[in-house]
Amino acid sequence: MEKLRRVLSGQDDEEQGLTAQVLDASSLSFNTRLKWFVICFVAGIFFSILGTGLLWLPNGIKLFAVFYTFGNLAALASTCFLMGPVKQLKKMFETTRLLATVTMLLCLVFTLCAALWWRKKGLALLFCILQFLSMTWYSLSYIPYARDAVLKCCSSLFS
Repeated sequence: MEKLRRVLSGQDDEEQGLTAQVLDASSLSFNTRLKWFVICFVAGIFFSILGTGLLWLPNGIKLFAVFYTFGNLAALASTCFLMGPVKQLKKMFETTRLLATVTMLLCLVFTLCAALWWRKKGLALLFCILQFLSMTWYSLSYIPYARDAVLKCCSSLFS
């Protein structure tokens, strides 16, 4: 259990330098990190579902885009509580997930731009779909061999 706590809180022995030890001394406890992870993750799911429900209202595409994007940001921020924001950012921009991260972040921004400034409903909906797909691909990058398994399943379906 202690090993799991160290890994989830970003306290790998080999990565801890002086700065990490100083930050670690003032960081949140494991229980607090876990509570805030759950709060942010549940809030993210709630806002995504709320946005989907608001889609069916007149002019609901704006609300949908904002709440759906906010939900994804909250879910993404939830993992910062488990491993810390610096380690989260380092992991996000590793070469194995760089393309997924950039695509996901661009889709988040373009969804809001399409809904709020460009006022293109179809484009906002397209970016929300791309946002979902890129967030899924990004999330799969944390599971060993998950991307390979998905690609194999997709290739067998379409061949």
